[in-house]
Amino acid sequence: MTPPGTPVPRSPRALVLTLVLGACSAGLYFLLFLFSDELTRLASANRDGQHQLYAFIPLAVALVFSLVHGAFTGHFWDLLGFRAKK
Repeated sequence: MTPPGTPVPRSPRALVLTLVLGACSAGLYFLLFLFSDELTRLASANRDGQHQLYAFIPLAVALVFSLVHGAFTGHFWDLLGFRAKK
């Protein structure tokens, strides 16, 4: 066990993974803004009762955002050396 305050060695792979996850997160936000009109149209069709399965689209989008952004944030803080207390 290493004493507290000891720097943790960081691998280049961790940096690349963090950058890739950050780019994926930024890409998802870009796609959300790009297709916002279409998503609004789908939501109004669901509200009108035309397509009941369209209700799952926002849930799927939120799940994907949560997973990708959460993974990026976790790797980002690990890369900076911040760890949760055990």
